[in-house]
Amino acid sequence: MTERDAMPVPAFGDRDALERDGFVLLRGAIPAEAIPGLQATFDAGVLPNHDWPVPRGADWRHALLDTEPGVQAVCRLPAVLAAVGALIGERFFLAQVEGREPLPGGGHQGLHRDLSAQRPGDTALAIVFLDDYGPANGATRVVPGSHPLASFDFSDTSRAVQLSGRAGDILVFTADLVHAGSLNVTGGRRRSLLMSFFAAPVYESHLATAHLRNIRMPAAWFDPPASGPQRGATSTLSTG
Repeated sequence: MTERDAMPVPAFGDRDALERDGFVLLRGAIPAEAIPGLQATFDAGVLPNHDWPVPRGADWRHALLDTEPGVQAVCRLPAVLAAVGALIGERFFLAQVEGREPLPGGGHQGLHRDLSAQRPGDTALAIVFLDDYGPANGATRVVPGSHPLASFDFSDTSRAVQLSGRAGDILVFTADLVHAGSLNVTGGRRRSLLMSFFAAPVYESHLATAHLRNIRMPAAWFDPPASGPQRGATSTLSTG
């Protein structure tokens, strides 16, 4: 799909919550019957860390699956695209999707921001949970409402919320939200898909580094509703 062929996406409903929290947890976004196939796709796509163009973290398992039809279908779920469109607020593209899983005893991250690329709000991420998740197996922590703050003490974990839920949930969030992975204490499986979406002006810089991230898929383009937030606005989502 080229930029000229950008697909329209639906509107996201709860704008007040959107502006407040910086993320939305879409519970049950993927039907239970689709999960085993996605889990199998993840496991089949796992590559050793040294086989990626840039070595990956030793305490994570990574899967190359960006051209798999089932994975691409998840990336195009209307609820996901509506949330991303509300976050970015202008024409955007799906740049990348890969599999990640914290190994037993691994996965802990300090609180951090992934950060927008060129302007606040031009980057959104989505994590698709392929296993039940929670404190025991290294689920994501988020700090609601942290995305517009000019500064943040990343050593202060008092406001962090530990997410938990079921396989098939999808977390969508602005890249400026403070968040982190957690320690996989029990060694239970916590497979996930990580999607990256960017506003249209980021496309050229994306192309320049795509080979370093082992991206094989072409970009897919989307248009949010014209009534959505304007380009340059700081957009957020809620825990719905």
